[in-house]
Amino acid sequence: MRTTLTLDDDVAAQIRRLRRDRGVNLKDLVNEALRLGLREMAEPPKRRERFRTQAHAMGAPRIDIDNVAEALAHAEGDAYG
Repeated sequence: MRTTLTLDDDVAAQIRRLRRDRGVNLKDLVNEALRLGLREMAEPPKRRERFRTQAHAMGAPRIDIDNVAEALAHAEGDAYG
């Protein structure tokens, strides 16, 4: 099939780089990229591993974080009165 594509600048730059590095023609590179992309798009979404953070006891807060103005003044080093 013959068609015309308009490529975004970043995609065109990647294609030029890959063509130079691999020494292949545009048709072969675009077909390979489309096959890989279409195969990945057809697969069901990959299940992501759940991210967990561990809580650590940090002791009592040194400043009142409920008062935002005071917390910002303390963080910025301003004398808060």
